[in-house]
Amino acid sequence: MRHRKSGRKLNRNSSHRKALMKNLAIAFIERELIKTTVPKAKELRSFIEPLITMAKEDSVANRRRAFSKLRLDSAVNKLFTEIALKSKERPGGYLRIIKAGFRPGDKADMAFVEWVDRDLEPASDIAEPELKEGSAA
Repeated sequence: MRHRKSGRKLNRNSSHRKALMKNLAIAFIERELIKTTVPKAKELRSFIEPLITMAKEDSVANRRRAFSKLRLDSAVNKLFTEIALKSKERPGGYLRIIKAGFRPGDKADMAFVEWVDRDLEPASDIAEPELKEGSAA
């Protein structure tokens, strides 16, 4: 029976799940917004949020713990220098999962995962191409 068992198996063996979470976490840390299935997004949240809480206290031991999970120096460095500083005042709940409809091929429920403290530039700041005075558009 499955009573009180936490986590999702995602139809993968343990090493495949571990690699999947590591790769999703690295992609998410580097890009700050990813699109994936809802069950993977919910598992990613439980994988990443303890790392962010750990990254708030920058120490060699915490960096080594994060590196043992992620195995990529650039992702660990960004986690400790940029992301942890943005989330310093937040006690938890660092990620937001936004439903994004269904995948066309198999109708899997998709979602966007993003930081709650993500910086968004307003659309009005985007510079439009200027036309020269003599040319007609």
